[in-house]
Amino acid sequence: MNLDWTKASRERLDQLNEIDEFRLKSYDSSTIYKGKMKKWHDTLIVQREFNVGDWVLLYNSRLRLFPGKLKSKWSGPFRVTRVFTNGAIEVEVKEGPPFKVNRQSLKLYLGDCQEIALLEELYLENATLSHDVK
Repeated sequence: MNLDWTKASRERLDQLNEIDEFRLKSYDSSTIYKGKMKKWHDTLIVQREFNVGDWVLLYNSRLRLFPGKLKSKWSGPFRVTRVFTNGAIEVEVKEGPPFKVNRQSLKLYLGDCQEIALLEELYLENATLSHDVK
């Protein structure tokens, strides 16, 4: 126990100053760490550029509820009709009105869109099987 009031108050002020210095150093190091992590994360983001007339595929996020091996997570193709500056893109389908989607949920469709058509419908009601089904 220290009964000298001036010495005890000086020690207590020194302890409070050390705590403040430690807090400031930890704040600075966390700011530096966050800046480095943001820079690293931003290098991994792929910037996608879309132009009017491009064909794109739309990511279907609702398939996560009903996963399946053979279900595609991408639907489309859709044609880009407008590109907004805020990241929204307006796409259209052959039948139905155009709608807006986020740029991050699209990717370019690299196939030939002229080939996408219904070639033939085959109904299996009247078809015969080549082997017996038990």
